[in-house]
Amino acid sequence: MPNRRHALALLAAPAFAQAIPTMAPANTGTESVLRVVATEFPPYTTQESSDGGPAIAIARAALARSGQTMEMDFRPWSRLIVELQRGLWDGVIGVWRNPERESFLSFPQSLGIANRIGFMARSERRIDVRDLSRLKSLRIGIVRGYANPPAFEQANLQCDEALDDLGNLRKLLAGRIDLALVDKGVAAYLLRRQLSEAASTLVWLEPSVADMPLYMAFNRAQAAHGQRVAAFNKGMAEMQSSGQLARLLMRNAELL
Repeated sequence: MPNRRHALALLAAPAFAQAIPTMAPANTGTESVLRVVATEFPPYTTQESSDGGPAIAIARAALARSGQTMEMDFRPWSRLIVELQRGLWDGVIGVWRNPERESFLSFPQSLGIANRIGFMARSERRIDVRDLSRLKSLRIGIVRGYANPPAFEQANLQCDEALDDLGNLRKLLAGRIDLALVDKGVAAYLLRRQLSEAASTLVWLEPSVADMPLYMAFNRAQAAHGQRVAAFNKGMAEMQSSGQLARLLMRNAELL
C-alpha cells in the first residue's frame, strides 16, 4: 500500500464486480474491461467503501475517460505482488513506485494522493525519530512486501514484519515492537474504525520519514500496457483541467 491525500469518483459502472478467480488470466489486448487488484489500505483502497476508496474512485474516473471500466478484487499485499509478477492482473491500484516494481509495472502519473510515511509509537514512549541512525536498537514494525522509503531502508534498522497495517498497530499496542512504520492517514483511519478503544494509547511522531505518491500501475506482461499508460495520463489530464480531480479530492478531504 502506502502526506495527505485526495480523491473520489463518480461512475455509472458499479463500484465493484464479482471477485476474480486467482488463476484467471489477465487481458492480453486492449479490452475495455481491465482486471485490476488492490489491497486493504484504508481509506485509500478499501472494500468498506462503496466506491473502493479515493484512490480507486480516481483511477476508475480516469479510465472511464478513455472508455475503459474495471473489474476489481482485493488481495493481501504480498500475494498481490506475486500474482502481478505472474501476469494475472492488468493493473494495480494503490502502489508506490520504486526501481524493482518498474521491472514488471508500467507507471503513469500519480493519482494526486501522497502518503505521509512515518512512525506510530505508544503514547507513554514518545521516541525521538529525527535521526533514523539512532533507532538501531529498536524493533520497527513494517508490512511485508511494502516499498519503504529509501531513507528508512538505508538506515538498516531492525524490522519485524506484519501482514498488514492493522496487524502492525496491534503488535505495537501489545508491546511486541517499539515503533510502527505506517502512513499517517491509514493509522488515523484504523484507530477510528477498528482500534477505537486504543485511540489514546498510540501517537504519531514528527517528523515523518517521507511523502510517497500513490499510483495506479499497469502490468508490463500485457502488450497493451503502454497504450493504457497513455490513456490513463490523458484521462488524468482531462480530470485536472475540468476540475473533476479537485472536486473528488475535496469530497474526500476528511479521509485524506
